[in-house]
Amino acid sequence: MQRRRFITLVGGAVAWPLVARAQQPRMPVIGFLNGASPVDYAPYLAGFHQGLREAGFTEGKNVSVEYRWAEGQYDRLPQLAADLVDRSVSVITANTPAVPIAKAATAKIPIVFVTGDDPVANGLVKSLSRPGGNITGVTLISSVLGSKQVGLLRELVPATTSIAFLTNPTNSASVRNASEAKDAAQSVWQRVQVLHAGTVAELEAAFATMAQEKVGALVVVPDVFLIGRRDQIVALAARYAVPTMYQFRDYALAGGLMSYGASLSDQYRQVGRYTGMILKGANPAALPVLQPTKFELVINLKTAKTLGLTLSPGLLALCDEVIE
Repeated sequence: MQRRRFITLVGGAVAWPLVARAQQPRMPVIGFLNGASPVDYAPYLAGFHQGLREAGFTEGKNVSVEYRWAEGQYDRLPQLAADLVDRSVSVITANTPAVPIAKAATAKIPIVFVTGDDPVANGLVKSLSRPGGNITGVTLISSVLGSKQVGLLRELVPATTSIAFLTNPTNSASVRNASEAKDAAQSVWQRVQVLHAGTVAELEAAFATMAQEKVGALVVVPDVFLIGRRDQIVALAARYAVPTMYQFRDYALAGGLMSYGASLSDQYRQVGRYTGMILKGANPAALPVLQPTKFELVINLKTAKTLGLTLSPGLLALCDEVIE
């Protein structure tokens, strides 16, 4: 009798925690769909997690994240998106090349995007103020920045007569932005051309073409693959002595000449915050698409001196940051 009573007590002690665990609510899961690699996007991922924390969520504590990285191979994105849908994640976040693919993959799971494209013009949302459907997010308005970047670069190299735009041909948003920037440049530069690079080898070839054709200045159009190759691009620009404009500060920190645009880390913070709000019950259709309100001009003075460039007092006054 005593032995049977002991077994019953042990069995009850073991069973109780199992029942308690079964009653705990399921932890929400975020599907993080991205065309780049985790190494390339480490600083922006930190911004995303900061935004989540601001909304009350910490990975591993009260939310989990399923990461899907395409490593610059955009043709992998449809399968990665389908996998997240099959797993019934609570929310999907997606960046520029992944956004239309995520939208096509599900009309039910909420989607929070960060894109350099115009989300209204490309049919992602009905309007910026009332997106509609299951999708909202942040737009970097890269197409609008193109003309401003061209003007700033022109001020730094006023004697230069030719300019090129480097874009990734596999990213439709990048190609559109390059085309719009080219139109803006044609009124002030004698020669304007668009060069394509979607692989490491094509990057080398693009810079060799610029050297052969004596291109005097370059604008790197935002793209996930190109962001991931920023160190290589900065090194090539230095090797061929091409004054180059970028959109993100990270390029200037890596030795690039100059950048003008919003902080990508801060935009990912906004994506994290919106994701947390949706996990708490907010309707993505009613969350307005956010736009940057602050744009920073950053110039690497050491690189400018290496290229033999002198910053005018007017341009220096416009700088938000000068890297020495």
